[in-house]
Amino acid sequence: MKEKPVLLKRSGFEKFIKGIEIIGNKLPHPFWLFVYLALIVVVLSYFLSNAGVAVKYMAAKAGEAPKETTVAVQNLLTFKAMRPFMADFVKTYISFAPLGLIMVMTLGIGLVEQSGMISALMRKTILGAPSYMVTAVLALVGINANLASDAGIIFTPAIGAAVFKALGRNPWIGIVAGFAAASGGFTANFFIAGTDALLAGITASAAAGMNVPGPTHPLINWYFMAVATVVVMFVTTWVTEKFTVRILGDTSHARDGEELKKHAITPAENRGLRMAAVAAVVVIGVLLYLTIPEGSFFRADDGTIVPKSPFLSSVVGILFFLFFFVGIAYGYGAGTIKKMDDVPKLMQKGLAGGLSFLVIVLPAAIFIQLFNASNLTTILAVKGAFGLEKLNLGGIPLLIMFILLSTFLNLFIMSGSAKWLILAPIFVPMFSIVGFSPALTQVAYRIGDSSSNIISPLSYYVPVVIGLMEQYRTDPDVKIGIGTVVSLEMPYTIAYLVCFTALLIVWYLLGLPLGPGAGVSI
Repeated sequence: MKEKPVLLKRSGFEKFIKGIEIIGNKLPHPFWLFVYLALIVVVLSYFLSNAGVAVKYMAAKAGEAPKETTVAVQNLLTFKAMRPFMADFVKTYISFAPLGLIMVMTLGIGLVEQSGMISALMRKTILGAPSYMVTAVLALVGINANLASDAGIIFTPAIGAAVFKALGRNPWIGIVAGFAAASGGFTANFFIAGTDALLAGITASAAAGMNVPGPTHPLINWYFMAVATVVVMFVTTWVTEKFTVRILGDTSHARDGEELKKHAITPAENRGLRMAAVAAVVVIGVLLYLTIPEGSFFRADDGTIVPKSPFLSSVVGILFFLFFFVGIAYGYGAGTIKKMDDVPKLMQKGLAGGLSFLVIVLPAAIFIQLFNASNLTTILAVKGAFGLEKLNLGGIPLLIMFILLSTFLNLFIMSGSAKWLILAPIFVPMFSIVGFSPALTQVAYRIGDSSSNIISPLSYYVPVVIGLMEQYRTDPDVKIGIGTVVSLEMPYTIAYLVCFTALLIVWYLLGLPLGPGAGVSI
C-alpha cells in the first residue's frame, strides 16, 4: 500500500504570506483595474445623482471670504456629460500631468542609465569603501539607486553579494541588505528622480480637481527625502549588523578577490566618470548663474525663488538638461557613445522601460477625469473630512492611519503610481480640508508605499532575490522561497515604518518645509 505524503503544517506567518499572494494574484492588471473603477464611477454617478446626494461646505477662493457651497453628484450617463467626454478623449490622455513629466524624466535618466554611468558610479562607490563601512555605503547607494528606477533594485543586491563574498562575509547578508535599501528605501533619495516627478504630477491632478492650494512641483518632498536617506542608511546598517548577521551567520566564507574583479571599474569607465563630473559642475554653475543674482532668469518678478518662481516651475526641464549633458559626457569618456546618433538610440532604450506606464495612464486618466466630473471626489472629500472631525483625531493619528493604509494596500498592489492614482483624488482633497498640504499627504503615502515593498510576495523582484540566494547557497539542504525572503526582510520593513513615521511626526510638529515652498499645512 502506497504511503500518503506527510503534509507539513504551515505556521501562522506562512499562512499570512500565502494569503497575501493568493489575494494579490486574483487582482486584475492595473490597466483593467482602472477600467473597472471608471465603470464603477459612471454607474455610481447615475444612482447617487438620482438619489439627490449632495454636500454643503465652506469653500474659499484666493482673495475671497469663505462662503457656503453646495455640490451634488453629476450623472455621467447623459448626453451633456458624455459628449464632452468623447470629444476630449485624446486631450484627457495627453494633458494628464504625470504623462509628460515621466516621459521627459525617463528620456533624461534613460540616457544616464543606458550609457552605463549609474552602474559605474554605484560600483565605484561601493567597491572603493573601507571594509568596515561597506554595509553603510551599500545601504546609501541602494537608497539612491532609485535614480535608475527598477535597475537599481536588481543591481544593488547583486553587487552587495559580490562585495560581501569578496570580503569573506556571508553574501546573503549583502543580498538582503541591498534589496532592503534599494526597494524598501525606494522613495528616499538625495537627488530628484523620476518617481518624484511622477507622483507630483498625480498629486497636481488630484489637487486641481477641488482647487486644493499648495505647491505640487516635483521638489515638494525633497527636503524630507534627503534627510530620510541618511536616516534609512543608519537604520539599514543597524538592522543588518544587529539582526541579519545574527540570523544568517557571517564567518563561513573565505575572502574571494575574484568577485571584486568581476565588477571592477575599467579605465574607460573612470574616464567617463571624470568627464561626467566636469559636465555636472559646468551645468550646475550655469544654473547658479541663472538663479542666484538679483533679477536673474530663474527668479520671480519680485526677486524670490520660493514659493513660486520660474526655477520651481522649470525643475523637470532643469533635471532633463542636467542628465542629458552629464550622460553624454560620460558616454563619450567611457566609449559607450561614439557618435551623435548613439544619443537618441540610448534615450529610446531608456524610454522603452516606461512603455507599460504609458499604457496604464490611458484608463487611469479617464478614471480621474470621470471621478472629478461626477463630483464624487468632492463628495468623498467633504464627507470624509466631516467624519474625521467627528472622530476628533489630531493630525498625527491621521498621518499614521494613512501610512498604515498605504502599507497594507502595497501588499496587494505593487505599482506605486497605480495606488497613488487611486488614493490621491480621494485623500489629497480630503486631507486638505483638515489642513494637510498636498506635499504632506504625498509624503505620508510614500512612506507606507516604500516600506513594505520588500515583504510583498507579489514583488517583481522577489524571484530575483531568490535567484541570487540560490547562486550563493552553500548548504544544499537549505530551502529558499518567498517565505525566506519575506522573513529576512521583515525587520527592515518594521524599522523603516517606525523611523520614517517618527521622522515625519517630528517634521510635522516642527512645521518644517517638506520641499521648496512646500509646508506641511495649507
